[in-house]
Amino acid sequence: MKYNRCGKSGLLLPQISLGLWHNFGSVDSFENAESIAKAAFDKGITHFDLANNYGPVPGSAETNFGKILWHNFQGNLRDEIVISTKAGYTMWNGPYGDWGSRKYLLSSLDQSLKRMKVDYVDIFYSHRFDPETPLEETMSALDYAVRSGKALYAGISNYNPEQTKEATEILKRLGTPCLIHQVKYSMFVRTPEEGLLDVLEEKGVGCIAFSPLAQGLLTDKYLNGIPENSRAHNPNGHLKEEEVSEERIRKIVQLNDIAKERNQSLAQMALAWLLKDNRVTSVLIGASSVGQLNNNIDSLQNLNFSSDELNAIESILK
Repeated sequence: MKYNRCGKSGLLLPQISLGLWHNFGSVDSFENAESIAKAAFDKGITHFDLANNYGPVPGSAETNFGKILWHNFQGNLRDEIVISTKAGYTMWNGPYGDWGSRKYLLSSLDQSLKRMKVDYVDIFYSHRFDPETPLEETMSALDYAVRSGKALYAGISNYNPEQTKEATEILKRLGTPCLIHQVKYSMFVRTPEEGLLDVLEEKGVGCIAFSPLAQGLLTDKYLNGIPENSRAHNPNGHLKEEEVSEERIRKIVQLNDIAKERNQSLAQMALAWLLKDNRVTSVLIGASSVGQLNNNIDSLQNLNFSSDELNAIESILK
């Protein structure tokens, strides 16, 4: 595993990090989740990413990860991993369980620490911008989280370029620099290229990409349409059937042909494509099995793209 410096900080993150958005909740196999986390660490993945509402049920991913820590990462091993969590989306009913108030963020962080049975997290994020709360209040909550020792670093997620610029400037004035921005970024979602990556580079903030495989679209799963067991076929999933159009499948097939020429799976090429930009510190993968985890990690064996390959990919994605 190669480790990249996160912006202009002292923290190094693995090129591939493990996200616990799926497969670590109360409805999932704990034994499988534990196997994935242990295999990830053995392969050099030191960063485990959570949020307060990951599950289902909300909070259960943190509870299960706390059990995994207790069983496998006692003593000095806690000092060899980076744990991140977030607050900003709906976690509990009523006026104090959502968005970006100081009340919600700090209450949520306390709950997260109790669920995971840890004294601190390494990174605490504002999970989304709150248009109704002054940005100074949200950022001061992150600053307090760090000063109180409940988090080591502050991060933001899902902020646009202008919001990111203002947030990083507020945090700098407070004396707690913004470490990292977690953003949705893949071959099919290019929004960060519209100014955000430039702001992060200017401000010295790291970038970690979530949904790098576009909810599974950038895999071989959809080469022949929508399979029965896919996320797109699940009415409760985040990927909708209408997103898997004939045009999108045509692009997936063409990208897969390029990947085969590189001796990679489509998923491996999609991860490598993100890591070609040195502004991207890490890509955040999910895994439903140790085999899938290892397949994604193998993307690191070929991160170089020729100009012909990049041009061919761009022509497909346009």
